[in-house]
Amino acid sequence: MKLYAYIVAHDSGFAPNPFWGFCTLANCKPKIRERAQRGDWIVGLASRARGNGIVYAMAVDEVMGYGDYFNDPRFAAKIPDYTKIDYVHRCGDNCYEPLPDGGFRQLQSQHSSGAFEDLKLKATDLGGRNVLVSKRFHYFGSQPLPLPESLDTLTVARGYRCNFPPEIVDGFLKFIDEHPRGVNAPPERWPKGNQSWAEFERACSGRARRGRE
Repeated sequence: MKLYAYIVAHDSGFAPNPFWGFCTLANCKPKIRERAQRGDWIVGLASRARGNGIVYAMAVDEVMGYGDYFNDPRFAAKIPDYTKIDYVHRCGDNCYEPLPDGGFRQLQSQHSSGAFEDLKLKATDLGGRNVLVSKRFHYFGSQPLPLPESLDTLTVARGYRCNFPPEIVDGFLKFIDEHPRGVNAPPERWPKGNQSWAEFERACSGRARRGRE
């Protein structure tokens, strides 16, 4: 397995999208999405100004194409819906609708504006080819988890890194396993006082528990 580390420049609940029981990376970081495989781990870190703590960490459980992602009923709730009041509906990342000609239509999302597509961001997103899906994830958002000194080497300036020695990968896995899974805090760029992230996290956690019973 490989461990990919990068800086999350815009933590808004869109990329990654940690809601509805899955953490998904469907936009931004095209090189990581193109190369990561099932069993790998993705670690998104806060900027140096915010302490380089862990914004999120996800095990790659599935690698999907955009068409399969859009049509999979498990991810229908991640299709952005601007008719809803709750912000968690509006930051959905499942925003590329497959077309009969094999192309995709960019829906209104954080990467577009109303009926107008952002062709530059669309090309960047689709250039990654894949959507990474995780059920085993840890999201800390606006409250990044501080890295121990032994894992300082995970920090990057730009782009990403994945050439970590085995002892760093093993140390990271042991460290992250000591912390709670799921959504532990809202994204950094989240409306003040909006609790939809917590409400939907409780609902998803409840469904997961019932499914294991």
